[in-house]
Amino acid sequence: MINCAAFAATIDSRQSNCPQEMVLIPEGSFKIGSDNSGFVEERSAENVTVTSFCIDKYELTNAQFAEFVQATGYVTVAERPLSKEEFPNLPDEQRSPGSLVFQIAKPGESFLSWWHWTTGANWRHPFGPDSAMHAAKENHPVVHIAYEDAIAYAKWAGKSLPTEAQWEYAARGGLYNTTYTWGNQYSEKKANTWQGIFPFFNTTGDGYLGTAPVGSFPPNGYGLYDMAGNVWELTLDWFALGHDSKAHSMNPTGPKQSFDLNKPAEIALHVIKGGSYLCAPNYCSRFRPAARESQAPDTGTTHIGFRLVKNLK
Repeated sequence: MINCAAFAATIDSRQSNCPQEMVLIPEGSFKIGSDNSGFVEERSAENVTVTSFCIDKYELTNAQFAEFVQATGYVTVAERPLSKEEFPNLPDEQRSPGSLVFQIAKPGESFLSWWHWTTGANWRHPFGPDSAMHAAKENHPVVHIAYEDAIAYAKWAGKSLPTEAQWEYAARGGLYNTTYTWGNQYSEKKANTWQGIFPFFNTTGDGYLGTAPVGSFPPNGYGLYDMAGNVWELTLDWFALGHDSKAHSMNPTGPKQSFDLNKPAEIALHVIKGGSYLCAPNYCSRFRPAARESQAPDTGTTHIGFRLVKNLK
């Protein structure tokens, strides 16, 4: 368990090094990954050390991303038409900007049929051109963010995406060998996840069908919100099976190249962490610190966002 007194002393002495709305994570070592989840890609590594760093208290919101776009004129990947150079075999009518949108599935539909490429879907219009990101959603996490978009925002903000080791260490909140960010017992009241039978119906037992405003659920031991559920979060690391290369290392940055057994044709995949509002106990169950998935850098969805870190010298 976390030593609260020691952590409070560390925060008092060094918190001023972190920008507003960021939290100081003290240096420490931990066991990354899990050998008990049933997912081979989570294979653990012992004695992984991260030095102190600051991390955003919340997932990045629509309001924050809008400020960036207003200041820079940035256009996200989902708002750009597909180029003929990258997709030479696509007809012109299929080059329109868009992104992947989740829709509740009907019984009998094929696996992953709940994802629909939707023309006009982007961070401003999360479910397509007829849906607008209105004022009530300003404090929700921004979605339809591709890796390139997150990197652009990070550069503008003077921060960076976290490594997977930084993200997972922070998500654990000072707890050791627990399944969730809060302990070992799943609770629909601890994070924005899917209740019911995915992907057919959601009872909204946690109060939300889609994303929730950031900070709607209790923080972890480090005072970080939504490190489980709500939206998946991008990291710097390439995706590969397990963590073997990270054992007994300091500030590991992951493998030199990516590979996912489930996506053998895709050669550029980054790690995403934390699960989302679409993760259910009967499917995915990735709302755990050790959980990880791979994501293509040129694709956004209705359930992927990010938060940033600031590394301390």
